[in-house]
Amino acid sequence: MASARYYGTGRRKKSIARVYVTPGTGKITVNGKDIDEYFGLETLKVIIRQPFAAINGEGKFDVLANVHGGGIAGQAGAIRHGIARALLQEDAENRGPLKKEGFLTRDSRMKERKKYGLKKARKAPQFSKR
Repeated sequence: MASARYYGTGRRKKSIARVYVTPGTGKITVNGKDIDEYFGLETLKVIIRQPFAAINGEGKFDVLANVHGGGIAGQAGAIRHGIARALLQEDAENRGPLKKEGFLTRDSRMKERKKYGLKKARKAPQFSKR
């Protein structure tokens, strides 16, 4: 019989992550690469592992994540969101600690749209009197 496999979809900015969590040794794979190979910054790796720290599950689960869109920081946030949702499927008692840390809430902050007459969302062209 196949071991249990829990699924969670995570989103952050323009990034969408499909995350599968299985009981294992703590191996994290992102888009077919090891986490150390995919994410260079240590802070991003810490962000991804935060849900496991919240439920005292470090080294107990393997993660397989497929993520696309956005930049690396948004992708790390999306994977964290997906892991938290998958851990909720694994055990309903994980809800308290994950919710307390805010990992189950989808971060709704998005890039502000550019307005006409401006160079970016808020940056205006240099003012000249004449």
